[in-house]
Amino acid sequence: MKRKQFEDYLRSGTANNITVGVLAAIGLICGAKSFTGTQISLIEYCFIPSTLTKPVNRQRYCTPNKRYIMPESEFYAEAYAPANPEFQRDNFLPTKATRLRIIPPSNPDKALWGLASVFFLGGAFTLSKAREWRLLQLMPSVREEIRSNWLISKLWYGLRLHKEAYSAQLDYEFHQWTENRRVREAQLSQMTPQELAIFQEQVRLKAEAEARAQLQQATGQPAGALPGQSMQDVARGDDKVTGGQQQTLQQNGGNLHPSEALALNTLQALARADSSTALVAAPGSGKSVTLNYLIQKILADYKNADIWVISAKNDSFCGLREKEKVIVFDGENPDLAKEVIDNFYTDYKKRKQLPESKRESLPPLILILDDWLVIADQLSKHYSDWNYGGKLLDILLIGREFNTKFIASLQSFNLAALGIEKMDAQTRLCLNLLLLGNKYIKNSREQESYGVLELILNRGDIIPGKQEREQIKSKYLEVKIVSSQNLRPVMIASVGGFVVALMPNLSNQVNAIASEQEYLDRVFDLEFNLTATHPHHPKPLSEVAKKIYEYFQNVKSKTPKTLRDLKKADRLSGYSESELIDGVAELVEREKVNSDGNDSYSLPDW
Repeated sequence: MKRKQFEDYLRSGTANNITVGVLAAIGLICGAKSFTGTQISLIEYCFIPSTLTKPVNRQRYCTPNKRYIMPESEFYAEAYAPANPEFQRDNFLPTKATRLRIIPPSNPDKALWGLASVFFLGGAFTLSKAREWRLLQLMPSVREEIRSNWLISKLWYGLRLHKEAYSAQLDYEFHQWTENRRVREAQLSQMTPQELAIFQEQVRLKAEAEARAQLQQATGQPAGALPGQSMQDVARGDDKVTGGQQQTLQQNGGNLHPSEALALNTLQALARADSSTALVAAPGSGKSVTLNYLIQKILADYKNADIWVISAKNDSFCGLREKEKVIVFDGENPDLAKEVIDNFYTDYKKRKQLPESKRESLPPLILILDDWLVIADQLSKHYSDWNYGGKLLDILLIGREFNTKFIASLQSFNLAALGIEKMDAQTRLCLNLLLLGNKYIKNSREQESYGVLELILNRGDIIPGKQEREQIKSKYLEVKIVSSQNLRPVMIASVGGFVVALMPNLSNQVNAIASEQEYLDRVFDLEFNLTATHPHHPKPLSEVAKKIYEYFQNVKSKTPKTLRDLKKADRLSGYSESELIDGVAELVEREKVNSDGNDSYSLPDW
């Protein structure tokens, strides 16, 4: 309120200045007027001898230089009677003056003009000082109000940023949940009734296990207790597993911790996720094994996935090296790595030009950046004007819409080393995180590499909520004990939400569960198929293959069709030539369409 009064008072300054100026001008005019003219009557006189009677003679004594002026009151006063200024050199000069005329006053109101000048000048001065006094009176309260408003605006700005961040987090979590649900629906739609029954049974068993764990936590029963056991039975010590027996169980594939299933599901979710991933682990933490598992899982789910690898090591990467998809980075000649990144980004830009209707059927386009901290540092030195970070940022934020992503393998939690300058808290929400820590043996000495995991547990910009951070820390300390005892990595992953779990034995999982479909088929064979053989459940046809098959079934002329005929068909107009070729190849592989080898195709029953 005071600030508004102060601002209104400031806005009235022009009118005040005009008023002060007008009063001062009037005062000066009145002052000048008071100094001009005469206020009393004057008498003009001269000294003429009384003996002279002729005007001519008299005129000689009243020339202009012998005429004098004095106030009328003094002229008639005997004390001020004028005396002849000339010496009395002759006795005929009179001593008494002769009045010639009375000059009336030219400025009789001189005193009034002076009083008016004092009044107006005093009014201008008083008005100016009164305004200054009022401003000084308002200043402390206005300053306090401005300080309070500034604090309120800062608080409001902070709350608005927090609201925007929270809204963005909710939108991201909802989008992630929607995408996971869409992927799950797509997986379930491809299952047979028998496979669905197996899946439902697995879900039921998992729910029962989680319910038992929650019940044990609520009742205080030890996690390792069997039904009917007491604390004394658990603590007895004579039935515990020894170190040698524990190692044997580990080699035989026994689960060391209930969270291993959660870790496996998280890895599979990362492999299927359409957003980019940062795999952070120190040496000896199982980074290479985990990366190979992700690659093999992607190839098992998407056989037509286009995967490129830039690495400092000449590893196989699940057969990608044999397909000439692996680029071994050479610090002295990094042109090949730069060319791969540029070509990858060019393919991504071509996908961005496709209409929305053709994005759903795009195969995965993936760039794997292994040991990226070292490679990125060398690229930055060799190509200082090459903005590869801008390309990665584009793929990170928008690539998921076009089934394009990258997987960066790092050895430290320096995400800015990816080359993305704008890697802030909001940008990091678009990046899946997979962090590993482990205890391993090197040169006959045990070494720990849990630093990356323990670093993020104390960083509020990675895990914002204090309560959530404490829960994750508590879970991590529980899993770390098992990890340290068994030399098995522990993971902290963020795929929409944070997960803490013990890594499974991926050296077996890579081969044993390379494909979820094959896994379900094996479970079905073991549990339900009592015959020697079991019919194979083929993968459903793709959408373009279904459309091509419908076209062959509905054509009127039963003559072989070429690719040119397919491109002219109305129902196939929305597909590109490469998609049509893939669809025809899929039908030929399933023996639903015959090919004579000369770009002509027909149904077997024609």
